[in-house]
Amino acid sequence: MSVLLLSRIQFSLTVMFHYIYPPLSIGLGVIILVMESIYMLTKDPLYHKMTKFWVKIFGLTFAIGVATGIVMEFEFGTNWSTYSRYVGDVFGSALAAEGVFAFFLESGFLAILLFGWDRVSPFVHWLSALLVCLGAHFSAVWIVVANSWMQTPAGFHIVGHGLHARAEITDFKAMVFNPSSMERLAHVISGAWLAGVFLVLSISAYYLLKKKNVDFAKASLKVALMLGLIASLGQMITGRIAAETVAKWQPTKLAAMEGVFPASAPAAFCPFGIVDEKDKKVIGPKIPGFLSYLMYGDFHAPVRGIESYKKSDLPPVALTFYAYHLMILIGISIIFLVGWGLILFSRGKLFETRWYLKILVPAVLLPQIANQLGWMTAEVGRQPWIVYGLLRTSQGLSKVLSANVVLTSLIMFTLIYLLLFVLFIFLLDQKIKQGPEGIELQGETQAHRASI
Repeated sequence: MSVLLLSRIQFSLTVMFHYIYPPLSIGLGVIILVMESIYMLTKDPLYHKMTKFWVKIFGLTFAIGVATGIVMEFEFGTNWSTYSRYVGDVFGSALAAEGVFAFFLESGFLAILLFGWDRVSPFVHWLSALLVCLGAHFSAVWIVVANSWMQTPAGFHIVGHGLHARAEITDFKAMVFNPSSMERLAHVISGAWLAGVFLVLSISAYYLLKKKNVDFAKASLKVALMLGLIASLGQMITGRIAAETVAKWQPTKLAAMEGVFPASAPAAFCPFGIVDEKDKKVIGPKIPGFLSYLMYGDFHAPVRGIESYKKSDLPPVALTFYAYHLMILIGISIIFLVGWGLILFSRGKLFETRWYLKILVPAVLLPQIANQLGWMTAEVGRQPWIVYGLLRTSQGLSKVLSANVVLTSLIMFTLIYLLLFVLFIFLLDQKIKQGPEGIELQGETQAHRASI
């Protein structure tokens, strides 16, 4: 394999492993803040115990997330030095902001959140939960801004020529609020909330099936479902808006995502199908003109297709199409699961419906898979550009790399990340088996327990 392909595989591996954990931290941060806020308002000790348990899970995801994320920063220099020089002014500003305004905020107050239960006042502890939650979200803000600039660059000019060319910021606000950043941020945040929600739903359902920590599980399930409703609807709405932005600013990506082959014609919407690149078509059910309507509000609006572009300017069509459509299918499944859970809850049958609880246990994987597929759609669909329309991926590679060196580091990183993942699963399993400490409450809280 070529140095370029190996470097892309290596970066993809590190990003995909790392991206398991930040969404969990963001989602759990919101849930912890909600639970501790309920405790502050009601003084119900059950919510105090809930907060303590989920904070331990949060600490684990944060630690593994930091460990898996460090490698990527070094890869910018080792594998992608030309890219780093080209976008250093832009990307460096966003990463510096992420470190100053997000990471230090989150990691600093995490110590109080984890160890300050009996050392600070309840209000200070609640404030630390708020600031940790905000820090996790601010981290997502700056990372998404940096990546969105690669998708839809704005607020810059190019100085220098040839190998010495680089992008310099001319308008920081335009760079931050580039054409795709805000809708992509909202989509990423709602996906992260769902990752945290479904972790809570899965563990809570497991406890209910085992008839362990029943009061804790019921209350956790209820909080997670409410947040899940907001996040799943937000995911659907922001996904639609993000697709419209892709249609406007990245038409080659849209053509690949939707499998549109004709050069210019009203486009049908294909909910699922098989891409036949040889015969230039997608085999599957179609709704005539519906994609044109979704993108432009007109069933007869032409959509520029794959045949209108040079082959060298196109992303891998089949991979982009399958990743995008599978993500949508999982998103619909998530909305269905959350909606069905709320229906069962409204009927008073949620905690006794074992088939639904059994589905929730493995459903923790759904948001994770959808998040990975969304990232794959965005990054594979951007190819062959590392900065869309400005710098090709092949041009961003370091000039002194050899295939053997990259292959060796790829194998090493794979083994290390597998070990970290096994460690994460082991520690998570231990914490789940230990359960929340002192969850069995005494007579003075029976009224609270009866109301759950």
